[in-house]
Amino acid sequence: MNFTQDLLKYPFTTNASKLAGEKNIQVFIVGGFVRDLILNRSRNEIDFLVIGDGAAFATALAKLFGINKVTIFKNFGTAHFKFQDYDLEFVGSRKESYTKDSRNPVVTSGTFEDDIQRRDFTINTLTISLNEKTFGDLIDPYNGLADIKSKIIKTPLDPEITFDDDPLRIMRAYRFASQLNFAVSEDINLAAGKLKERLRIISQERITDEFFKILASPAPSVGLKLLFYSGVMEIIFPEIANLSGVDQRMDYHHKDVFLHTCQVVDNISKATDNVWLRFAALVHDIAKPQTKKFVEEIGWTFHGHEELGARMMKNIFTKYKLPFTKMDYIEKLIRLHLRPIALAKEEVTDSAIRRFIVTAGEDLGDLITLCRADITSKNPGKVSKYLDNYERVMKKVWEVEEKDKLRAFQSPVRGEVIMEVCNLKPSKKVGEIKTAIEDAILDGKIGNNYEEAFQYLLSIKQKLNL
Repeated sequence: MNFTQDLLKYPFTTNASKLAGEKNIQVFIVGGFVRDLILNRSRNEIDFLVIGDGAAFATALAKLFGINKVTIFKNFGTAHFKFQDYDLEFVGSRKESYTKDSRNPVVTSGTFEDDIQRRDFTINTLTISLNEKTFGDLIDPYNGLADIKSKIIKTPLDPEITFDDDPLRIMRAYRFASQLNFAVSEDINLAAGKLKERLRIISQERITDEFFKILASPAPSVGLKLLFYSGVMEIIFPEIANLSGVDQRMDYHHKDVFLHTCQVVDNISKATDNVWLRFAALVHDIAKPQTKKFVEEIGWTFHGHEELGARMMKNIFTKYKLPFTKMDYIEKLIRLHLRPIALAKEEVTDSAIRRFIVTAGEDLGDLITLCRADITSKNPGKVSKYLDNYERVMKKVWEVEEKDKLRAFQSPVRGEVIMEVCNLKPSKKVGEIKTAIEDAILDGKIGNNYEEAFQYLLSIKQKLNL
């Protein structure tokens, strides 16, 4: 198979080929770019394999493009620079050896074969020649092309060796499966389960990065289920693994909370690329194991799981090195995810809807997206019926929000005006009056505007003899 025509679309390939000829060295494009080229996926990161000094070749090629800034990593024999919209990475062919307590390899120079066999998966061992006589030729020593066509993830070596050397490759296997919707060879799953404890030598930041790439994939449940059934989830996110086997009431949910969660995450992924909204879907029922209780004539209940789940987030964010700037958002969505369901089950008042809108604030749209994704059942009739009720209530929510402009709600009459009109100093009483005005608006007694709020303030003043 030859990719000459594909390579000529890129402005750097002929220059790299010509330079390789002048320096009498061999150069190849390797890895993800080749894989994605075959899969018709766009990619702007290109890895070059240089049989020789990769950094020197990168510097010389950058000079041809008038680029002076080349980042060189001497310990790993790699170099990087940006050209137009492309990230170009260069590595000299090498061997790697590992110690038991680190995933960082000891690197020595090696042959083309040494370099290819050290790579993680067969689909990433494919190379395309940039050399004059073989320009565009595909080199496939580990049948990576066949594995792409079969949609399966395999390792070029025994997966126990691959994962023992670099345990993070366990996460990468499941991440690629999730991103590409590929299956994973059974020996990979067996090796992952056997070596899962090795993941403890990996920094939390690297584990979290791979986990969030799974969440960002088109169907995250592919990776989530692989992590769970291999036993890896018990190591990297035990709070999610613990969801399995928690029975629920037989209404619109699956019996198994983990499987229900996987479906919710997939549902929401069809509606949004926001990985933090997807994360909220992942953790929305995280406290169900702790709140599980059986009540006669009702079944299993999980009273308060939304509040406990929200309170668990501080430890979750700390443990998994997540940005605290996102914590309030996740807490709010967990805490409120049952509110729309409750509204849909009863004859809802405008007042209840106004209070729901104000509580959700600017995250109202995301909360509604989460709650819609949370409607799951093996019975399509139940889903359809519940969605109809839900959509009816949500239509009313949007109508009230549009009419009353409540998204960033607070009393139109501010504290300074209350103190001036009522001759008060800063005090608890000022806050109580402000709250009374806000409650009057939310209960529909007055409109959400300054004039009506001011008149209501005057009535309060008269009533309190201020």
